[in-house]
Amino acid sequence: MWKSHPKALPYLFLSEMWERFGYYLMIGIFTLYLKDVEAGFAMTEKEASDLYGTFIALVFLTPFIGGLIADRYLGYKKSIVMGGIMMGAGYFMMGIHSLPMLYFAMTLVIVGNGFFKPNISTLLGNFYNEDQYKEKKDEGYNIFYMGINVGAFICNFFGAALQILLGWQYAFMAAGLGMFIGVIVFLLGTKHYGDKTEKKGIQEGDMPFSKIVLYILVPSVVFGVIGWLIKGVQSEMNLDSSIFGSDSTDAFIFACLPVIYFYGSLYFKAKPEEKRPIGALLSIFAVVILFWAVFKLNGSALTTWADRYTDREITGTTQVVFSNLKLAKDIEYKKDSTELYDASFRLQKENGAVKKVVDYPVYYRNVAKSKTPQEGSAVSIWATNLSQSINPGWVIILTPLVVAFFTFLRSRKKEPSTPTKIAFGLLISALSVLVMIAAVHIGSNGMEKVSVWWLVANYGIITIGELFLSPMGLSIVSKLSPKNITALMMGGWFLSTSIGNKLSGVLASMWDQYDDKANFFWVNFGLLMFATLLMFALVKNLNKVMKDHGIN
Repeated sequence: MWKSHPKALPYLFLSEMWERFGYYLMIGIFTLYLKDVEAGFAMTEKEASDLYGTFIALVFLTPFIGGLIADRYLGYKKSIVMGGIMMGAGYFMMGIHSLPMLYFAMTLVIVGNGFFKPNISTLLGNFYNEDQYKEKKDEGYNIFYMGINVGAFICNFFGAALQILLGWQYAFMAAGLGMFIGVIVFLLGTKHYGDKTEKKGIQEGDMPFSKIVLYILVPSVVFGVIGWLIKGVQSEMNLDSSIFGSDSTDAFIFACLPVIYFYGSLYFKAKPEEKRPIGALLSIFAVVILFWAVFKLNGSALTTWADRYTDREITGTTQVVFSNLKLAKDIEYKKDSTELYDASFRLQKENGAVKKVVDYPVYYRNVAKSKTPQEGSAVSIWATNLSQSINPGWVIILTPLVVAFFTFLRSRKKEPSTPTKIAFGLLISALSVLVMIAAVHIGSNGMEKVSVWWLVANYGIITIGELFLSPMGLSIVSKLSPKNITALMMGGWFLSTSIGNKLSGVLASMWDQYDDKANFFWVNFGLLMFATLLMFALVKNLNKVMKDHGIN
């Protein structure tokens, strides 16, 4: 697999694998930690989803500035190492049980990712810009993407075992350790990077950094503050009278406006020969926002589904293995049990004031009567965050098959273009949501738990869509971007991911508002079908742009 690719690929693959090990371990336990009444912060579903959405949105917003600084000033090696160290330190600090410390740790991760994420992807693309590797670019990004998911798959087993055995703090420490290993692996590959890590410097026609700070970053902060302070119309559904559901959502959307304006200005101020490629990329960025909005529900709404609506009981050999590996725990059944397993909350009006009231439902509240154990007996259930390994597990299985499929089509000169792959990725992703709609009906809208195979099937289908779309997105940015702003346009890809991630948090925060959970998933299906239709409408023009610029 490696022989026909640049020698740097294995090091970038392993570095990204360990970086994603840390990130996805942290994401897999993040909302569970926030909602934990005993050792976490006892947040409601809405509060946890909102903070989760804001966090993962900002994580993918900072690559805008991180890519710019690497392009012009620091170069890729310094940026990647600095970003990795900041992220590792942030993960270690997350386990300290203090809200101010949590926010500081999140800030380190957000800024660190801005330096790490766009620049390691851009560095990979630099190697495939050489003539001998150009035809292998899509395949190279698919292999790189599999590295991401190897890390994402194995991390949740460590996270579950450490959390059950030692507590949340040690699980977060494992995430930090993984990140530091990623930095070490990256440095070990230095001799294979050559001059590919060097900065491109300021090119003729580039906007000076001082102007970017003055016209983009400062306005973003000002707009964010305005968004936080502005209030909408108060109602029972919008208790704090925010415009878009929460103050943090308002602030994020307002803060994005100057950045979106900046990317629009790149198109209008571009040289004539660069105008169409930049326009093509911006249109793709806009469409894939809706993909990320639904895909990123894996850490929020789908984790809630795994926690509350999925039958996680294990028996026999599986139970013995999982218990020995500390991936499962026993819970006792009592008819009127107040034993804490998962805390949920409700808002209650009392003397005109709204207060948060804690409810203590147990795992058994929606177990089928035929599966309810005898009074005083216990069952073993696997740790909720293990469901986060289903998607990356599918990626590991399916990536070689998808690569082989496109290699076969290429040999017959029938391989679809990158934009066409993205369009089909959106369509396949939309079909995955139908599986969850069926699961809701099978479980009588949450009255009974359903098999984990529904989640497995949902993740399996959306993973195919993801493999058609996500690595292809990285590839097309590398192919179409003008050379002097490649990392900046990679930052634009992550900006679209950021906005989609925030929208995902907004969607997830509405989970409890849907009495019929099928309607929640129908909304997701509608969003993805809308994105699919838009992308297919753009495909013809996008293919023409790529052909005119000599790109396959």
